[in-house]
Amino acid sequence: MEVLGLLAGGFGTALQPINVGFLMVGVLLGLVIGVLPGLGGTSGVAILLPISVVIARGDIAGANSTTAVILLAGIYWGALFGGVITSILFNIPGEPWSVVLLFDGFPLAKRKGKPGLALTSSFVSSFVGALIATLLFTFLAKEISDRALAFGPPELFGVFVLSFATLIGLGAESPLKSIAMLALGLLLAAVGFDTITGAQRLNFGSIELLAGIGFVPVTIGLFGIGEILASAEEQGIGYMEKISARLGFSDLLEALAALWSRKWLVVSNSVIGFFFGVLPGHGATAASFLGYGLARQYAKNKEDFGKGEISGIMGPQCTADAAGVASLVPMITLGVPGSPTSAVIMAGLFVWGLQPGPLLFIQHQDFVWGLIASIYVGHFLTFLLCLLLVPVLAMIMRVPYAIITPFIVVISIIGSYSLNNSLLDVSITIVFGLIGYWLRKMKYPLAPLVVALVLGDSTERELRKSLIAGAGNPGIFFSSPLSSVIMILAVVLLLYPLAKTIRGRLRPAPASAAERKHAA
Repeated sequence: MEVLGLLAGGFGTALQPINVGFLMVGVLLGLVIGVLPGLGGTSGVAILLPISVVIARGDIAGANSTTAVILLAGIYWGALFGGVITSILFNIPGEPWSVVLLFDGFPLAKRKGKPGLALTSSFVSSFVGALIATLLFTFLAKEISDRALAFGPPELFGVFVLSFATLIGLGAESPLKSIAMLALGLLLAAVGFDTITGAQRLNFGSIELLAGIGFVPVTIGLFGIGEILASAEEQGIGYMEKISARLGFSDLLEALAALWSRKWLVVSNSVIGFFFGVLPGHGATAASFLGYGLARQYAKNKEDFGKGEISGIMGPQCTADAAGVASLVPMITLGVPGSPTSAVIMAGLFVWGLQPGPLLFIQHQDFVWGLIASIYVGHFLTFLLCLLLVPVLAMIMRVPYAIITPFIVVISIIGSYSLNNSLLDVSITIVFGLIGYWLRKMKYPLAPLVVALVLGDSTERELRKSLIAGAGNPGIFFSSPLSSVIMILAVVLLLYPLAKTIRGRLRPAPASAAERKHAA
């Protein structure tokens, strides 16, 4: 009952006119960003992070840090839904987590001539998946944070190491590339002052770098400039093929009927997506492929997948949205981002003067429960707007990249400068924009870099506090059952790619046709 009372107070905060207004703005911006291929929710949150700083400072009457995080979260929810539109109508993924919709969403819209059914099926399943995940968030978050209060430096360091290990062991990219990006992120986080002694390091005598390399300019460069440059090169400046995108009431009824007949698939995938999304560093992208695999694995009509099967739309969509919501859980409760987007939002908390972690539930209850309540409101608004504005949103795809690209670049530079009125931040943004473009071309993952940059200072601080308490003995990380389990799990995840590689090399290669013929 205590949780329901706190949630009611959260709705009182979230439904304040100023918060609802910024939530609406965030959702609309997120929908537009989701429709534009290559930008993504992470890029949108990064680009608009400086605006959220202005809001959190109280420069706008009635606004505060809760308003700022509601704006950024609204962008995330809108992008989760908006990427669906381009994948289904144009066969171009607007978001990484909507790639899987190319398998059945576009065939249902194009080959079977049912774009309205394909879109409403994805919207309905996304809403249900987000609703289930938010309910789990509501009733589990405080319990997790209460238990996290007992964590000491060894346990906290173990959690940070585990978050890095999941990026390496469970990531879809090359483990060596993930390790390289983690190392780069930790190196960038080390620039400035030593967190324990206060000594200068890695600033090459530059006074401007004593404060370290700002997370916001780096993120804007990587996700704002780098992503849009790479996407503009890949997509070109041509116009997309036009497909009708009107949604009728009959489409909604048919989608609801399809949802009811697949209710156990949607519910189970949503729960699985939530717990998968809690794992640090992954979020909605990996969850969407997991959801598609589960939908196909347990379907009776496997041969229909890839030809416009609705289960191939609903399965990954509910899983992805549930994981997107769940990615905020470790950020709020443990201070560990669950996805690149939540890492950017977490950086905003630091800038606003808030410390994510278990104490947040005690010191800033209005902030935490206002955010949780806004997830319910935000997804409801997003669902309604998607049903009403799909034709308008689809028209955005008619804008050529020759116009979009310079606009995004200019907005990114203005945003990085406005944060501290510093030309150094602008230089960092441009440099990391070019680096991000190169990393995208070389297929290096950006998530490990972002997570390491955000957690670098905290990881080093907890490591050194643990070693000081243990008189330099590394055995302190195995001094308690909890820290031992966390560290062992992290080691297993780190060794998993190596074991998988060795197993693949030891497995005998299949015989060729010529060898089989000779043996016969």
